[in-house]
Amino acid sequence: MDLVNFKKKPILGILRGVKADIIEPLIEAVISAGLETLEITMNTAYAPELIRKAKKVCGDRLTLGAGTVLTMQDLKLALQSGASFIVMPMLVNDIVDYCVNNKIPVFPGALTPQEVYQAHDAGATMVKVFPARFFGPEYFRELKGPFNNIELLACSGITPDNLKDYFANGASAVSFGASVFRKDWLAKGDFNSIAQAIKNFIDTWNK
Repeated sequence: MDLVNFKKKPILGILRGVKADIIEPLIEAVISAGLETLEITMNTAYAPELIRKAKKVCGDRLTLGAGTVLTMQDLKLALQSGASFIVMPMLVNDIVDYCVNNKIPVFPGALTPQEVYQAHDAGATMVKVFPARFFGPEYFRELKGPFNNIELLACSGITPDNLKDYFANGASAVSFGASVFRKDWLAKGDFNSIAQAIKNFIDTWNK
């Protein structure tokens, strides 16, 4: 993962529960919409296979990582499959230690000030504030008071309508998942709707 490039377009897509038979057109839709960074969660069935297949489809057009990495076994499988960054909903010290020691970008989750500090102190590339939807952009402003040097990734409840507020209040990056990769759209193969929803995020960021 090229962090310099990620910070130029700090928007992360989260793909969970997708089936292998639609991964190729889905990845093409993601790329066509302008998204450059995507994670596939490890609690998706056959996640390692999906990561390998997605990497084969996208080549160097998309940066792929693994999310919901909860164990060292998950980490091993994710890295063997080609994931270039690691995301988790909370701090797992063994995983963060391995990533730091091997220069793999890692985004552990946290919510409270104590958890944010512990994740940063462990070596987080950015701390994923999750679930952000219940606290909103103002919570980021409060966190950045004492933690002005800690980069925060907003996760959960981010929309094109509130994206600017999160960045204005201190978020360094944002992410989206089920609101864009909707189950009904995935089931119908409605890749145009998915691409348009992604474009709405990208267009708002570009403005």
